[in-house]
Amino acid sequence: MELKQLRCFLAVADASNFGRAARTLNMLPSALGRQVRLLEEELGTPLFHRTTRQVTLAPAGAALLPEARAILDRAAGAACLIRALSADGAPLRIGAIDSAAAGLLPEPLARLHATHPEIVTRLVEAKSAQILPWLRSGRLDLGFVRPPHQADGLECQWLMQERPVVVLPQRHPLAKRQRLQLNDLAGLPVILPPRAARPHSRAVVLRLYDLLGETPRVAQEAEEKQTIINLVAAGIGMAVLPEWAARMRVPGVSFRGLDLPLGTALPEWSLVAAWRSGSPSLARDVFLGLLQEFLASRAPERTCTD
Repeated sequence: MELKQLRCFLAVADASNFGRAARTLNMLPSALGRQVRLLEEELGTPLFHRTTRQVTLAPAGAALLPEARAILDRAAGAACLIRALSADGAPLRIGAIDSAAAGLLPEPLARLHATHPEIVTRLVEAKSAQILPWLRSGRLDLGFVRPPHQADGLECQWLMQERPVVVLPQRHPLAKRQRLQLNDLAGLPVILPPRAARPHSRAVVLRLYDLLGETPRVAQEAEEKQTIINLVAAGIGMAVLPEWAARMRVPGVSFRGLDLPLGTALPEWSLVAAWRSGSPSLARDVFLGLLQEFLASRAPERTCTD
């Protein structure tokens, strides 16, 4: 049921005539009739009794009429509130770590721009350690970060936990498998992010090696994921990265999903939305609502790609 269909239904109900209703909406009568028919097909019942001389409400149409008015009134009110919020041109300032900026936010941001073009957004990519103080100081309105150790002055909403993928040279024997087990990593040289720059990502890999009961053979340290993947392509070692990294297309590497023992949690790769406590923002709430709808609709994926 679309707002456009409800507007067409309401116009016909008020005018009791498709031609007059079409002129009110600046539409062709045929287009108006099609929208009403689509609504009737979706609801599974006629909404109007039609004759050559008049159009009257059917029982289902009479029942729908007050509900349609209320829905359209609420939609108009929400639009007015958001327009008022954005009247000064102030953008919704969003900070995001690389996992969120590249792997999570593009589609929800596209939905926001399509459904609420009056909301202007500004996206800043940074690390969690930078985004958190910017939120507290009011420099940013919304942040997508790893769970902070201290959330003083912030409200946080858990969104998801990313799954690990193993990045292998394409010619590596393990690349022939569809998925890998944790024991497959034993003894392999690994490329790690440095502790100071990427504490969460490094902690995840070390946690996996703790489960293996061994110390990782560190072949190289590198901070940026693109660099890590290119080092893998050069044959220096393998890497364990969050699943969004599999979207990077680099010749000579394979991404394989990693099956973990039952009950294994990787809290360091959780993703949360954070904002300053006591700072109401309708634009932020609208975007978070769209984001939750997107996460609920997204089917789980199993990563296996070259």
